[in-house]
Amino acid sequence: MNILVLGSGGREHTFAWKISQSPLCKSLFVAPGNSGTSKIATNLPIGVTDFESIKTEVLKNKIELVIVGPEDPLVQGIHDFFLKDSELKHVNVIGPQKAAAELEGSKEFAKKFMMRHNIPTAAYESFTAANLEEGYAFLESLQAPYVLKADGLAAGKGVLILNNLDEAKNELKNMLVDSKFGNASTKVVIEEFLDGIELSCFVLTDGKNYKILPTAKDYKRIGEGDTGLNTGGMGAVSPVPFATEDFLNKIETRIVKPTIEGLQKDNLPYVGFVFIGLIKVGDDPKVIEYNVRMGDPETEVVLPRLKTDLVEIFTAMGNQTLNKISLEFDERAATTIMLVSGGYPEAYEKGKEISGIEAVEDSILFHAGAQEKESKVITSGGRVMAVTSFGNTYDEAIKKSYQNIEKLYFDKMYYRKDIGFDL
Repeated sequence: MNILVLGSGGREHTFAWKISQSPLCKSLFVAPGNSGTSKIATNLPIGVTDFESIKTEVLKNKIELVIVGPEDPLVQGIHDFFLKDSELKHVNVIGPQKAAAELEGSKEFAKKFMMRHNIPTAAYESFTAANLEEGYAFLESLQAPYVLKADGLAAGKGVLILNNLDEAKNELKNMLVDSKFGNASTKVVIEEFLDGIELSCFVLTDGKNYKILPTAKDYKRIGEGDTGLNTGGMGAVSPVPFATEDFLNKIETRIVKPTIEGLQKDNLPYVGFVFIGLIKVGDDPKVIEYNVRMGDPETEVVLPRLKTDLVEIFTAMGNQTLNKISLEFDERAATTIMLVSGGYPEAYEKGKEISGIEAVEDSILFHAGAQEKESKVITSGGRVMAVTSFGNTYDEAIKKSYQNIEKLYFDKMYYRKDIGFDL
């Protein structure tokens, strides 16, 4: 069949890489794609929220399966757009409909969903500019550190964790009154701080059945030792060593099952990935957030471990027969390390030539913010490339990635040298 992946990052390159290995894939397209996807698919120069142009390409290229990588088109209702169009409604779209995509589109919506279905999470309240003083009072009732989350989509950067009460009040005002995160922070959720270690759980669902993918742990902070600003993710490992069988059972019974059942009870149509951001507090899992798509860079360590044909899985999801598929995984550890532009996640320069790509051995390079220009690969974003490796141990896999990173170069290239330090 002909398949389209929407997106341009490392996650979408990983999807394309995996899909291209399937005998069920005839022609593969990525929109808009990057320098990595151009080697294994046809890049289409259209935006992920340009639904009319997407329709034109789907019809022109007789596409039967669409995998939606990023959250924006899902929150804007791309799945609903396909279902309402008589020429498109037969296409299998992987990604929830708009009503269910609010799980990521609104932090408050997600919190209310968790409370309704008794899914363990942090206590919270939400505020707007109109009740700013009540927000201050709520902050005063909490112990430091203080967690402030922009309600809407802020590209993974809308969460602040602050130790000082006055600073927290000041940032609340910055978000609500001064629009620090634009429209995303017209409403802010303030949460109690949960102290523990984070991990991510990925669930596939066809709306009725579900399958759980391997766990992963990503490293969000720009600086070593998990310091500095939040980023989209600086590296990841899979599986998570502290996720014991007992702990994984708790995740499934207390969180995954009630989430999938909750979607059905609330009539939220969902065919796609549920990304559950978790924190292990003592021996118990609690939910930090939901995302309605795969994570990045977690995709770069989870999908390479999947042995089952991905196109077969997506087809089963579209037919609501996911229960008939059995998933197989590589038991080895996988690690990925992100190369980013100097200055990221703040201002950075683009257009730097990347050298050494052909010298990489025994690791997989997933391109992210990189484009091909005049037969050279140049940087086009903050997170440029993910270097993924396998090993019998984490140390072995991490070492392999770092050895290959030494062969790569672009001006002001930066990466964390301590991925996996806390394992």
